[in-house]
Amino acid sequence: MYVPRRSLPAALGPPLALVGAAAAGCVAVALADPTTPGGWLPECPTKALTGICCPGCGGFRMVYSLLHGRLLDALHYNAVSLVFLVLFAWSTVAWAVGRVRARHVRSWLHWRWAPHAAVTVLALWFAARNLPFTGLYV
Repeated sequence: MYVPRRSLPAALGPPLALVGAAAAGCVAVALADPTTPGGWLPECPTKALTGICCPGCGGFRMVYSLLHGRLLDALHYNAVSLVFLVLFAWSTVAWAVGRVRARHVRSWLHWRWAPHAAVTVLALWFAARNLPFTGLYV
């Protein structure tokens, strides 16, 4: 199947828009300092309503710690979200390269077992974070 090649700006427009939105989000998190209570970033609705940590709880604090070069703090706040950020970056680069080359570029999203592994990891992370003896509750 023939896929016409796009110009470089047309090919990179959507991936760059996504990167720009992510950068704007990082600026908002950096300015808000979610590690200090009472900031303007919202608390996780699941945690606010039930007191239970969802798999994404601590994500803002994880990003804030990463932006300030504190990898161990980022891992403490949400290690699984940090791994998913890396996987998201990989898939975004694969998407951009695929758009430039005008052909599909495989990433982790195309592995047959990826959805099952992601759901399993999130379920285990959800359970582990809410058990008091693990020390993962944030």
